[in-house]
Amino acid sequence: MDNIVPEIPNSFSLPRRINRLRDLTYNLWWVWNPEAQMLFSQIDKALWERTYHNPVIFLRQVERARLNAVTFDRFYLDNYDRVFRNFDSYMAAENTWFKRTYPDLVNRQIAYFSFEFGLHESLPVYAGGLGILSGDHLKEASDLNLPLVAIGFFYTQGYFSQHITEDGWQEATNLYLKFDELPIIPLFQEDHRPLMVSVDLAGRKVWNRIWKVQVGRVPLYLLDTNVEENAPADRQLTARLYTSDLELRISQEILLGIAGVHALRALGYDPNVWHMNEGHSAFLTIERIRELIQDGVPYPQAVEKIQGTDVFTTHTPVPAGNDEFPLWLIDKYFTQYWNDLGISRDQFIDLARTNHSWGSETFSMPVLALRLSNQRNAVSELHGQVSRKMWQYLWPDRRPEDVPIIHVTNGIHTGTWLAHRMGALYAQYLGTDFIDRVDDLDLWDQVEKIPDAELWAARRHLKRKLMAYIRERVRYQWLNGKVHPVQVVAAGVLLDPYMLTIGFARRFATYKRANLILHDIDRLLSILNQPNKPVQIIFAGKSHPADEPGKLLIQEVYRQVKDNRNGGRLVFLEDYDMNIARYLVQGVDVWLNTPRRPNEASGTSGQKAALNGVLNFSVLDGWWREGYNGHNGWAIGDDTEFADPNAQDQADAESLYDTLENDIIPLYYLNRTAENLPVDWIAHEKESIRTLAPQFSMRRMLIEYINQLYLPAIHSQDPERAIKEM
Repeated sequence: MDNIVPEIPNSFSLPRRINRLRDLTYNLWWVWNPEAQMLFSQIDKALWERTYHNPVIFLRQVERARLNAVTFDRFYLDNYDRVFRNFDSYMAAENTWFKRTYPDLVNRQIAYFSFEFGLHESLPVYAGGLGILSGDHLKEASDLNLPLVAIGFFYTQGYFSQHITEDGWQEATNLYLKFDELPIIPLFQEDHRPLMVSVDLAGRKVWNRIWKVQVGRVPLYLLDTNVEENAPADRQLTARLYTSDLELRISQEILLGIAGVHALRALGYDPNVWHMNEGHSAFLTIERIRELIQDGVPYPQAVEKIQGTDVFTTHTPVPAGNDEFPLWLIDKYFTQYWNDLGISRDQFIDLARTNHSWGSETFSMPVLALRLSNQRNAVSELHGQVSRKMWQYLWPDRRPEDVPIIHVTNGIHTGTWLAHRMGALYAQYLGTDFIDRVDDLDLWDQVEKIPDAELWAARRHLKRKLMAYIRERVRYQWLNGKVHPVQVVAAGVLLDPYMLTIGFARRFATYKRANLILHDIDRLLSILNQPNKPVQIIFAGKSHPADEPGKLLIQEVYRQVKDNRNGGRLVFLEDYDMNIARYLVQGVDVWLNTPRRPNEASGTSGQKAALNGVLNFSVLDGWWREGYNGHNGWAIGDDTEFADPNAQDQADAESLYDTLENDIIPLYYLNRTAENLPVDWIAHEKESIRTLAPQFSMRRMLIEYINQLYLPAIHSQDPERAIKEM
């Protein structure tokens, strides 16, 4: 990498005393460190909110007088110096978990490929849960000092901005991101030309510029085809996430997998482990086989070698949700490849051939990844069972329970999702180093020491903060003439910070059943408007622009939100993103999740809520099936799976209403002390925090990845050592 020159943009001028704000701007460490964020917000809080917490735009727009003023503010400068001492100590990485635990492996390298990365709202190159998980993975890898490098895309049009019309229809507006307004670092060669790599797409050369995002200690490299060297159509290949155009989709996946390998080589990396987060990047396996064959390794040995070093994580519990391509597209884009590999077309297709019951054959990306990886995992215990059964046909001589797919249940990055107020409470009663011991189950037993009054005060503070944010957001929309007055009510202007508040926020896919709680609208209205025990429900979420059933689901929910009979107690927040998610998972009382089991591979939003003392109310699917113990939240239904979806919906809706009426609402409103503390409710909150915060942390998850997946891949290159350590 000696010939690669990163150039941090010099697009704003800072007083010398605080000129290291530039360093902080271009390292996303500040994203999960509240004191670092305060270095920006304390200069001009209103502008920090208006620029949507984007430090690049903020430092460009802030008045010079405000910058000068903080250089004379002792309180600000003390915080500034403390933050940079912590930052420098962190980046020096002298005493980290990975160095202490595996000192002889610090020079090994793990490459992590994902279609999207959700790191912060100021960098909107993510669509949903997969991206948020990928972003959390990088942050925890940084905290542990895992030697990891990541590859993804820079989507020049981001995902999309959502607007809900008065009739409830989702309108999607493309974003147009500008590099010079984002915390992204351009890379250049020694001759000052932008660093680029090329890949062959059906006989034409397509160039990819490489950009860098520094995530603490972890570099993330993003590919971008919007360069002058490409034809106009090819410049749009990395414009948007999740296109439904199959030819565009296969082109993107070739870029991620094959150009991603080229990018790592150009940057000087030779990874020991190659982790495919979902099947989108599975073409990297083909490119790595081709590299080995070019070096003289016979095809069978090349396949065996890359299988040993590949890790594949599957997130999709239904076959229809996995990427696969018609064989004519494979012929169009890969004819030269099987020649380079020295194999026939049929041998190449057999690597990922899938035969459908209707007679069609396709090339399946997860099948390719499964066949060419020795380390494979699902993302929850139940998802592991589903995956082993779903893919058992690839191992026809094995029983489903013996299919070699393990599970590592998803977790969340604590620093990113923990409210500052809750973090201060945990530091006081669990110890100031709790964040470095977050996966220690015994540590969290000390939650019982937190006085009820202090926990309840923190929870009420976060709830008031959520309501204030929602009101100011809708006020701004109304002032700008963006909404009809009835939409002001629908957007939450009548929310009450002292009322039992339920949150439902996620992608509006039909299997997630956002409308389950609307199953019996008259019964729901009686619950919402119960005298002295009212309930309010906040919905948020996007549907993919091509998902018509998902958009109809949003419309169904929104029409009920607008119904005057609910008195403003149903709310829909448009344009759901990481910022809104933080407010919701920190500020509601109950987190609702209603997937049709077993279609939720894992889910993580409820884990974020639990970390902040919010109680989960969910179907026993994904992670909640492992987390629920009968005292830390509530279950909707049981393990019963109905053959008839309508019967399943009916049974689950009945369970939902019964639990709300008989358990949740009385627990919140009744049995209060003279100080108005709901002692039984607070006991549930403590049990939820105690049991779920450590078990579903990204720290626990990533250590399991290291021990169960990454180390076997590393040791596959040194079998004698692996035998000694067994």
